[in-house]
Amino acid sequence: MAFESLSDKLSATFKRLKNRGKLSEKDVKEAMREVRLALLEADVNYKVAKDFVKSLTERCVGSQVLDSLTPAQNVIKIVHEELINLMGEKQARVNFPSKGPCVIMMCGLQGSGKTTHCAKLAHYFKGMGKRPLLVALDVYRPAAITQLQVVGEKAHVPVFEMGQGNPVKIAKKALAHAKDYGHDLVILDTAGRLHIDETLMGELRDIKKEVEPNEILLVIDAMTGQDAVNVASSFNENLGIDGVLLTKLDGDTRGGAALSVRAVTGKPIKFTGVGEKIGDLEAFYPDRMASRILGMGDVLTLIEKAQVQIDEKQTKEMMKKMQENAFDLNDLLDQMRQIRKMGPLQQIVNMMPGMGGKLKEDDAEKGEKELQKIESMINSMTAAERAKPSIINPSRKKRIAAGSGTRVEDVNRLLRQFEQMQKMMKQLGAFGKKGKRKRSLMPPMMPPMN
Repeated sequence: MAFESLSDKLSATFKRLKNRGKLSEKDVKEAMREVRLALLEADVNYKVAKDFVKSLTERCVGSQVLDSLTPAQNVIKIVHEELINLMGEKQARVNFPSKGPCVIMMCGLQGSGKTTHCAKLAHYFKGMGKRPLLVALDVYRPAAITQLQVVGEKAHVPVFEMGQGNPVKIAKKALAHAKDYGHDLVILDTAGRLHIDETLMGELRDIKKEVEPNEILLVIDAMTGQDAVNVASSFNENLGIDGVLLTKLDGDTRGGAALSVRAVTGKPIKFTGVGEKIGDLEAFYPDRMASRILGMGDVLTLIEKAQVQIDEKQTKEMMKKMQENAFDLNDLLDQMRQIRKMGPLQQIVNMMPGMGGKLKEDDAEKGEKELQKIESMINSMTAAERAKPSIINPSRKKRIAAGSGTRVEDVNRLLRQFEQMQKMMKQLGAFGKKGKRKRSLMPPMMPPMN
């Protein structure tokens, strides 16, 4: 996951500060050197890291910090504030015009994920009630138009294309088409190159002049590190971008680009790609990202994911079953599927306060496999067995284990854990009858995983 190494190193530095109790100026400067090294190892731009640590040091060596009762906590608070300032003080939104369709021109180098993220962006805004139209302007790369049509179909968004024509003319006709058919958002998938050249920039400038886009978003691969900042600077100088969409932020990346782009270009990160699915796109919130980096979690994003992915009506019915002690293995299966819709287990856990970075990749993989194993076992049961697990005798257990590719011991453990859940739910149900309980969009609970 992005920032995992940086988060670990910062956590270790702050832990040492906490262990020292009262801090001296020397302690703080030592810690700041460690912070600087951690930033450089995370591929943060050298000048950005240097300026960031200089600003931090100036704030942290003040008497207000050193003479306080909890100096280490104050240092963490200042680091959090400075990280937010570095990435942008607030979320940068796409500005929709009051009249006519909003035109977003997407640009970037080949391999950055531009075409895929055009569709992800369309899917994102479609969920907000917009009527997007994707426009195929990459007339050079083989199968680029087909690729946009495929991802457009996944997003359930129409694609405007005119084959291998002139991109400027296609853009102009697409805008007229959008006005005629009531599309309030037009996303232009422009051509990329293996590297920046004058021919590419000239074409992009011509498209910009012809359609006058409301937003020019540059798509950057977070895994390219320092090169991402150089690419952003070049596109901004030649074209004048309005923001950045950072892809592959879920991958094995050091995350330096996210911390450097705004400081170097002055342009904000507006969106981040966090997975391969069509819905794996998030608006970028500097304060939330700063909290994730410092292991403070990101509850707001977690709640937003739950609101999008989890069926509220189904969750309320499940809560009612819990209170009536009628929760069965069918309900457990539904609950697990809803949770898995929210994204990889590691991503979910790392958004919880105090859990940032604690669930490592290997543990997350084991957890995912355990969930798959539980799902396989429940799927291997009959309808009667799911509704009433108490009827599952030794011969049935053998059949379920064989059908799910697991062992009888695994089936026994699942049934034992489910029995414990039922006892707990019975107690919660009794409590619910005595007093009002808060409703939640989050699923009730998960079985423990070994």
